[in-house]
Amino acid sequence: MHFPEYADGMWPLLSDVKRPSRYAGCEFGSLPPKEDSGGLVRVCLAFPDVYEIGMSYLGFQILYFLVKGLPWADAERAYCPWTDLEGLLREKGMPLASMESGRPLDRFDVVGFTLQYELSYTNILTMLDLGGIPLLAEDRGEDAPLVAAGGPGALAPEPLAPFVDFFCVGEGEELLPEALKILSETKGRPRRDRLEALARVEGIYVPSLVDCDFVPGGGTAFRSTGAALPVRRRIVDSLDGAFYPDMLLVPSGGIVHDRVPMELFRGCTRGCRFCQAGMVTRPVRERSVKTVVEKTLSLVEKTGWEEVGLLSLASCDYSGISPVIRELSAALAPKNVKISLPSLRMDAFSVHLAAEMESMRRGGVTFAPEAGTQRLRNVINKGVSDEDFTQCLETAFSKGWDRVKLYFMMGLPTETPEDLEGILDLAERALSIGKSRGKKAQVALSVAGFVPKAHTPFQWEPQAGVDELRSAGRFLKGKLASRHGGKNSRVSLKYHEPEQTFLEGVFARGDRRLAPALLEAWRTGARFDGWSETFSLPRWMEAFEKTGIDPAEFTARRRAADEGLPWDHIDAGVSKAFLLRERERALGELVSPDCRPLGGMEGAPCRACGVQDRCPVLGKGGASRD
Repeated sequence: MHFPEYADGMWPLLSDVKRPSRYAGCEFGSLPPKEDSGGLVRVCLAFPDVYEIGMSYLGFQILYFLVKGLPWADAERAYCPWTDLEGLLREKGMPLASMESGRPLDRFDVVGFTLQYELSYTNILTMLDLGGIPLLAEDRGEDAPLVAAGGPGALAPEPLAPFVDFFCVGEGEELLPEALKILSETKGRPRRDRLEALARVEGIYVPSLVDCDFVPGGGTAFRSTGAALPVRRRIVDSLDGAFYPDMLLVPSGGIVHDRVPMELFRGCTRGCRFCQAGMVTRPVRERSVKTVVEKTLSLVEKTGWEEVGLLSLASCDYSGISPVIRELSAALAPKNVKISLPSLRMDAFSVHLAAEMESMRRGGVTFAPEAGTQRLRNVINKGVSDEDFTQCLETAFSKGWDRVKLYFMMGLPTETPEDLEGILDLAERALSIGKSRGKKAQVALSVAGFVPKAHTPFQWEPQAGVDELRSAGRFLKGKLASRHGGKNSRVSLKYHEPEQTFLEGVFARGDRRLAPALLEAWRTGARFDGWSETFSLPRWMEAFEKTGIDPAEFTARRRAADEGLPWDHIDAGVSKAFLLRERERALGELVSPDCRPLGGMEGAPCRACGVQDRCPVLGKGGASRD
């Protein structure tokens, strides 16, 4: 079913918005909505950011075609309109609707949001409101859609709990078909009954069935009123056996990552203590070389894209990376299709690998040392030594690159001024290495504020405040100017705005008490908080004050090891005992080895992180518990 009245009203508005291509649709590969049937569950996949970001997210593409292939469900999509179109929709009294058919959001059975970034949370309220759906779950009647949410944000869901009917905790290929099957079988039954049925599914969290108690001075306790706790993250056991689309949506306009995305593997065992993604996506599961090559070549042929991105948290850790690049290069080079590796390790092997790909030699090369001194890299368990740094840069410059970008963090636990100055020392070393190789090297430094995320060894640590982060950024700027002042400096530095880092930390580490502040900030105009041109910290501070919230309570306080955390009811896989052990090793500046037998690490000890019952390395006898 199509809604021509929406299209008739929408098209005239596009001449008055910033980027009409965000709303035009007409993508190659999109599928028409299914015909109505009694048990069909209509799902709107909602991405709380602009189209060009949402369309670049592989998970969104996977879920779209996954749901399309289910006989009991159908999928359409919606993205958050930019502020210009939001204003026009409100002025004209038009609802936010799906791209495929123009169906208003309140006419779906389920509206499911992808939670990729905490600073997109106000956009969820914008989309619900424009779609005619009551913002608070308790205000929704029997005819309102069920509001779902999944993705990384579902692992620390409490700030959004009052707005969401159910969270999907884990990987969608495993969890979503089962959840939608239950919704199909219970269609027409009371809302409460359907949520209780969902709560019996492993990986589904229904906030209305769980009460929270807040301990004076800090701490959260959860009481179930009809759901099993903790909610255990669902994972796909085999990527070769998991769903992966045979086709992709190809946008009609430019997007951030305009390419065929091919996921090599999930998970990471390097154990960087700051990295939530590396902790919560365990265990490592790889696609076979045969599957990667066949699916990639098929998707290139079907979509017409001229670039392939080989994706994972650390693509060079893929055990089949060399044969994959060799086979794909042989097949794609004659068609002028580029291959890119979005993530490179700081070692000579990764640089040699990148140098073999002509497309990656045209621009600069990017690495992430994360910290400026060996001491602090040991604290965060970043497996990069001074020798690695030197060899990596020597290889990069010898292979023809003359521009290097280096990513760092500021505000890390135990950080000192010497650690910050070490960032500039590494930049100077990079310049010196480039000069020794006959290059007029350019080094770009990018420094972001650190947020201690849930389910990591640093989840108990305080977060550096706005003033502290700003002071660190100015310290770096001042030191850089004194060392490399002038217009012709070959070192540049940018640092992330500390106000946004602060707000990210509040919602990454917060609980349900934040919901009224989120609602208040949205009502007073908070939109696209991850975008510097629309972000306003004063607006947020006013919202916190009006709702009686001290945001520093969630960021500035070191939490006790035995304190109940706002995400303790979510089992992400890694155990709290493991995280506490890694925290102690961090404070002792001790490095923990990679437990995956790669690169001569056969027999590396298992770190007993908590996913042993799901770990394919242990299952193959490749490691033993320590």
